[in-house]
Amino acid sequence: MHRSPRFVFTLATALLLAACARQAATTPEPPTPVKVATITSGPGSAPVSTSGILGFDNEMKLAFKFGGVVKRVAAREGQRIRQGEALAEIELAEIDAQVEQARQLADKAARDLARGERLQAEQVISLEQLQDLRTQASITSAAQRAADFNRRLAVIRAPADGIVLRRLVEPSELVPAGQPVLAVAGSGAGVIVKAALADRDIARLRLGDPAQIGMDAFPGRQFEGTVAMISGAADIATGLFPIEVRVKAPPTPVASGMVARLRLLPSAAKASSLLHVPLTAIVEADGDRAFVYVLRDNHAVRRAVNVVFIDADTVAVADGVAAGESVITEGAQYLADNEAVRVVQ
Repeated sequence: MHRSPRFVFTLATALLLAACARQAATTPEPPTPVKVATITSGPGSAPVSTSGILGFDNEMKLAFKFGGVVKRVAAREGQRIRQGEALAEIELAEIDAQVEQARQLADKAARDLARGERLQAEQVISLEQLQDLRTQASITSAAQRAADFNRRLAVIRAPADGIVLRRLVEPSELVPAGQPVLAVAGSGAGVIVKAALADRDIARLRLGDPAQIGMDAFPGRQFEGTVAMISGAADIATGLFPIEVRVKAPPTPVASGMVARLRLLPSAAKASSLLHVPLTAIVEADGDRAFVYVLRDNHAVRRAVNVVFIDADTVAVADGVAAGESVITEGAQYLADNEAVRVVQ
């Protein structure tokens, strides 16, 4: 029986396809490559995260004791200063007049007292009159000392070696008594971060609690610190409680006013622990309920977990997994329950 070439080709193709189908049915799918991480125990409560402003712990605001017109401001922002150096001066015409008036009154009272002493010795005036003269001399002498003291404070001098942080007024400005003129910090000053927290967070903190500090000025770097001050009263304007965190080894150079990110670790968090899994291990979540894949006998086993809080790149869970188990972190999005996997580095 004669068959055409087309029939022979079609039959051969069909046999080849059938053989390939049988081979595919008998060849198992290769394991899915994944990466894993170990589940660990961690703090039982979330850290406190906030932002603050960098400053110096001995930052001082210098002002004149009395108001007047600013005559001179010699200091510039960023300038290094020496103790006793004149930084700013107020117009002295008024205060010099007060000093001269106090000196003249004190001199007159001293002359009156000397004359009174002679007259009382001659019994021309009574002892009571002499005592009045002595009182008047003491009063005018005290007034002179006060005027001299004010005269010295007409010039702002550096209280210690340091640096000028801010210059707040300019010459010819009229400033009231006590208005800050310059902000300075002493040399060797410690660096602190000033922030404010709500009452629910302040109640968890204690002095000495550790802190992690990040700054945009130094990307990719983390600095250690400790809680150095917790206010006992809330700010009236904001209702928040001021805190200060001391930076242990501050970077250089730093400037007052830099923004810092704080991650505070309350000591209360150490009293309990939870299981922490990498955030990348979460493949599905609905509210507090989420799912992960745990590695068991080279298979991905789907587990449900209860999320307590999220901290940076980890998730704290209450149950569903155990410490020491390996959880799939990369490739988990493409897995099915009990699917064969292969761990890669």
